[in-house]
Amino acid sequence: MATQPDVSKPKEPPKPVQIGGESLVDRILPHMKKVIAVALGAALAVIIIFGIRWWNRRGDEKETEKIAAVMRLAQRPVAFPGAKPDPQNPAFSDAADRAKALLDEMSKQGANPPGHAFRGGVQLEAGNVDKALEEFRAGQDTADLDGVLCREGVGIALEAKAAAEKDAAARNKLLEEALVAYQRMQPDEKGDRRVYALYHQGRVQATLGKTAEAKTSFEKASELLTSDPRHELKNLLQQRLAALGSA
Repeated sequence: MATQPDVSKPKEPPKPVQIGGESLVDRILPHMKKVIAVALGAALAVIIIFGIRWWNRRGDEKETEKIAAVMRLAQRPVAFPGAKPDPQNPAFSDAADRAKALLDEMSKQGANPPGHAFRGGVQLEAGNVDKALEEFRAGQDTADLDGVLCREGVGIALEAKAAAEKDAAARNKLLEEALVAYQRMQPDEKGDRRVYALYHQGRVQATLGKTAEAKTSFEKASELLTSDPRHELKNLLQQRLAALGSA
């Protein structure tokens, strides 16, 4: 009978590149292992970005000042590491600083911005993993982009919990649950963020020692990028596949 691989010390994966010109979230959670933070920061940034864009498209509906105040704050950028403060263009020191400010503003205004993915992303960046997971799960069953991002968020939150778990068996269980979330994330081959769903699956499969499955996931993701050679995941997927080939 085959034994389960030891994943107590996962190999550090290649670092992802920036998405859409936005700075990456260097650390998703204060207690989270750096290897997970750099791998998943891009997805959290996308959740925030889509939340802002979604709100900006609501021009034909009556906007409440309470929610507008929160969304204006959300559009303030996060400073690049080491950048000097600019009084003319204030920025948050990091993603966690932004998230905490948003939560404070939401509480102050008594506002509840629309979009489970946006609210879950803010909670996760603030370090509130269980609250984030609750938000993501509340919105994961819809077929729209918010649902896709929520299913992605479920996987991210479960990986965060796995990174903080000291018991190997419990950690593996959480990673398996995260893998299921990513497999549900976007089943449509032509749907939004399908390549990221495959990329996440491959990451987790590799961490769990499922080398063959991980290779298949990365290869499928690479095939989707054949017509987009400049895609931000292109080089990263090649690095992943090369690492698996030498494992």
